[in-house]
Order: sequence, then structure tokens, then C-alpha cells
Amino acid sequence: MKPALITLVLASLCLCACSCTEKGGGQEDPIAQDNVLTSPTEVLAAAGKGDYTLEVTAPDSWQAYSNDSWITDVSPSWSSSPKGTVTFKVAENLTAEGREGAVVIKCGSVRHSVKVTQPSASSEDGISCPLDGYRLVWHDEFDDESSFSTDWKFENWRKGYVNNELQRYVAGGELDGHKTASVEGGVLHITAMKYNGEVISARMNTRKSWLYGYMEARIWLPKGLGTWPAYWMMPNDQSDGWPKCGEIDIMEEVGANANYTSSSIHCDAYNHVKNTQKTKETYTANAEGSFHIYALEWTEGYIKTYVDGKELLYFANDGKNNVSTWPFDKTFYITLNLAWGGDWGGYKGVDESALPTTMKVDYVRVFQK
Repeated sequence: MKPALITLVLASLCLCACSCTEKGGGQEDPIAQDNVLTSPTEVLAAAGKGDYTLEVTAPDSWQAYSNDSWITDVSPSWSSSPKGTVTFKVAENLTAEGREGAVVIKCGSVRHSVKVTQPSASSEDGISCPLDGYRLVWHDEFDDESSFSTDWKFENWRKGYVNNELQRYVAGGELDGHKTASVEGGVLHITAMKYNGEVISARMNTRKSWLYGYMEARIWLPKGLGTWPAYWMMPNDQSDGWPKCGEIDIMEEVGANANYTSSSIHCDAYNHVKNTQKTKETYTANAEGSFHIYALEWTEGYIKTYVDGKELLYFANDGKNNVSTWPFDKTFYITLNLAWGGDWGGYKGVDESALPTTMKVDYVRVFQK
């Protein structure tokens, strides 16, 4: 065979062996690039860590890898089969900004990049914390009532069970078709109402709990003499009993003192039984007729509460490792409730003509560092 013919045959064999070629100058051949297919063609990762997959189709054996440190465990790194599944992990994005990376499928000299984009955990769902350094870890925007069974637990308590309150808290936020907890227009409604000779209402606790963080809720308070709405926290471990176990009241208000919202800290050394509780109160204009934002910043060193971004209560850890003054080093859950009457809510009596009356909650959000 002539040398020229041999050269031509060898060149043809090389082209047949792998159709993933690259043109000179480092430019990818658009036809060859199209011959490497992935599904999906782009990955939109969540802000948290997760596992993802790609279905790969190539004309020949291929490699898979990523040069981005937050995209790891790409497997398999090599496959002799033209078709296969690639798995990889994405780390949680703890940075302040979104980011982009890629998983690369290399066939011959062609490098087919699958873009991976990830938002910042601090701005997932467009939600950011007003304080620097915090990221969203849990929230309920009350788009519907599905979260009632997944994220919340409802108390089922008789009248007078605590604080001599006059309402009965009903299981599931409903009694005989009468809803004490419902979602309307993306807003949680907790309603105290008269039914079958008694006042019924709702008290709901988050199933999750947290140690430290920034907790925020946007709330519209109910009207009426006898109302006692609250947004507050209690520890999972209450074995020491109250008040030694600790209590954080982010927001409370009573209809007898309309539009004056307060924050309080209760523990063994400081509580309302001894009249030593740490409390701050402020006039919140139209709290009973519009939404306001009530928040808590809870760290190892202090507890702060806010109303519409303005600091209200500051309580420092005295650093003595004394559970009597600082039991706030364990997980707490969030409670939303609307009480009727009781030691504080009914200190000026109650007016049942105000019933039904409703506490509205636009959202509850938890951020942590």
C-alpha cells in the first residue's frame, strides 16, 4: 500500500474511534459538542447541601469531573459506556452571594460543561435577614394549611389550664368545623370565638427547635378587652419546671392595654411570680390594626428583642454559668397563641361582644449563623 494511502486510512480510523474532536486554536467543534448530551442541561441547586444526578449520552468513553471546590464526589470519574449516570454533591452555600460552577463531561478532546448555579442560603426564596451574618434555616410563609401537620403541633388544653385563662385550646386548630387556626390569602388566622357555650382558640408550637438565632414574625394583633396574643419560645427540656427552665417572650399584648407590646425574660431568678421578670414595653402605633415585625436576636452572650427593627429589650448573659439566671443555652421552640382572659389578659375583665377576634401572622422565619 502506498504511504499516502496508509496515512489516509489511519486518519479515517482515528476519526471513527471517537467523534468528540476539537478544532485547532482550542475551539470546540459545535457538531461534536452536540454529540455529548446531558439531562438536565443545567442544574439549579438549592442553597443547602444536596445530591444531584446527570444522565449522560456520549459517542464514546468519557470522563466526569468538577474543578469547583463546592461541587464534590463526582462519580463515576470515567465510563467506557456511551450512556451513564453521573452523581455529585453540592455543599451548602454559606457565602453572601449566589455562585456558579460546572460539572464537565470530557469525551476525547471535547469538554461539555453543565452549569451548576446555587443561591446564597442567606437569600433563599428571596428572604434575607436584616442582621449581617445570618442565613435562613426555617420559615413558614403560610401559603396554605399544609404546614399545620408538618411544621406545627397544636395544644389541646381545657379552660383554666394555665394562667387562669378562659379559653379552651382545641386540637388541630379546629372543633366541629369551627376553625381556630386557618390560612386566608397567605396569612395565618388564629381566632378566638364563642362556640357551644365556651371560648375556643389555638395555641401552636413549631415541631422544630433551635439554639440561638434571629427569629422574626410579622403580626397583626386582635382587638377586644380580654385578648392576650403572644409570640414566644419555650425549651424542649422543661424537666426543671417553670420558671427555672426559662421562657423568652418575644411579643405579648393585652387588649386592656391596647397597642402596648412587650418583651419579657423569665427564669428562676427573674420571673413574674417574684415580680422580678425582665420586661420592656413600648407603644406600637396601630398594632391592633396593621402588621408589625417582632423579632428576637438570641446569642450565647445576650438576648435582644425588636419591634419594627428598633431594639426593645436587652438581657445579657452574666457569664456565671448559673441556670437560675441564664437557662438559655438549650434548644427552644416557637409558640403562637391567642389567649382569652386570664391573670393578665383579663385583669380589667373581658368583653365577649368582641368575639370572634383574630390574630394574623404573615410569616415566621428563623435565621442562624
